[in-house]
Amino acid sequence: MVFSSIVFLFYFLPLILLVYYMCPKKYRNIVLLSFSLVFYAWGEPVYIILMLFSSVVDYTHGLFIDRYKDRNINLSRIFVASSIFINLSLLAFFKYSDFFILNINYFLGTNLTPLNLPLPIGISFYTFQTMSYSIDVYRGDAPVQRSPIALATYVTLFPQLIAGPIVRYQTIAHQITHRKENIDKFSEGVAKFVKGLGKKVLLANNIGFLWNEIQGLGLTNLSIMTAWLGIIAFAFQIYFDFSGYSDMAIGLGKMFGFDFLENFNYPYISQSISEFWRRWHISLGSWFRDYLYIPLGGNRKGSFILYRNLFTVWFLTGFWHGANWNFIIWGLYFGALIAIERAILLQLMDKWKKPLRHVYVIFLVLISWVLFVFEDLSMGLEYLKVMFGFGNSPLIDSTFLYYLYSYSLTLVVLTIASTPVLKFIKTSQSKTYKTIYSLSPVVYLLILILTTAYLVDSTYNPFLYFRF
Repeated sequence: MVFSSIVFLFYFLPLILLVYYMCPKKYRNIVLLSFSLVFYAWGEPVYIILMLFSSVVDYTHGLFIDRYKDRNINLSRIFVASSIFINLSLLAFFKYSDFFILNINYFLGTNLTPLNLPLPIGISFYTFQTMSYSIDVYRGDAPVQRSPIALATYVTLFPQLIAGPIVRYQTIAHQITHRKENIDKFSEGVAKFVKGLGKKVLLANNIGFLWNEIQGLGLTNLSIMTAWLGIIAFAFQIYFDFSGYSDMAIGLGKMFGFDFLENFNYPYISQSISEFWRRWHISLGSWFRDYLYIPLGGNRKGSFILYRNLFTVWFLTGFWHGANWNFIIWGLYFGALIAIERAILLQLMDKWKKPLRHVYVIFLVLISWVLFVFEDLSMGLEYLKVMFGFGNSPLIDSTFLYYLYSYSLTLVVLTIASTPVLKFIKTSQSKTYKTIYSLSPVVYLLILILTTAYLVDSTYNPFLYFRF
């Protein structure tokens, strides 16, 4: 599914754009909807039915919510609750049914058979999007959509369908039917898309090789520094993989006249864990904040409610990422860190120097990625033991030195690309930096050539967030 969808996007995008711009404006949503369904069907034809069902459910519920919100608020609430229940039930059935079955078997000693259903790609993303439509209409944050084609276009929109960002309905409600395409936005979209493609293919994939090799060595063959190098490699891989796809989606959106919000803002430069999560996967964090944390009372009803809400949100954030206990523990780990920061640590950290705060963040985030990447918790704990020298692992060995030498340039490039240095060059008024930035079209062309060669030649092309 992953590779075939990328191939579809890479090779058929010019045709999609050609057909889109040749059509009159009133038919462009039909073009987008058609190609979005074909794009999804390219890898998972069966689950088109599920996506169309979600579109129909939320379209009809939206009409009833809008009809009754001024006449009968209780009835309107029932339709909102019904929409949320149906969407979450679909997500729970396809994504979490085996998790619940296996845990029931473990704790109750039963022998229920797992369903082993293939996970619909991107279901976590488009489920949250469809729920945002019903909730936004109920709150009056967005107008009801009376065109089923327009709403289905929003639900199935292929640029960000598979791996986000989560595009809330209120953000693009007007753009669905009244967006404006122009050459400036299109060129900006092309640059954003190529940048994201380069981040994913040239950076994430290459450092992913290092993580795969270190992971394949086996825990008994790792030195302490090799283990640390491995999880650093994964930290870079997941960032450039996910942020790269987000940039591609935002760029594609601009090519078709949409303005999607940014999903990453250089999270690895953060000075606290709280700041890290304001910069990482911004669309998910804002979704939970606006649709769960604040409705539960946020921080307005005392400390107990505040921390209850924090841990509820972070439990669900972890569970959203995957149907496994390691994801739940990963989410609660961040919930605990943010609760500690909020209670006492942020005040103490004001006295720390910036480098110390940065080391604190990177250290704790690297620990979190161990919890995240090992679905087998026992393996994750064993990996942590190696990282912290519990056992007979040497501090440094020849394997570590070999990998460090082989990937040193890549690690330097990744470190620089994780900071706003290039953004600074773009916005700088310096003549030297302006001259450097004037070469960006050449750079983008070079990136496109290199990524094309890589995609044609390589069979290693994972997308880490496709499984969520």
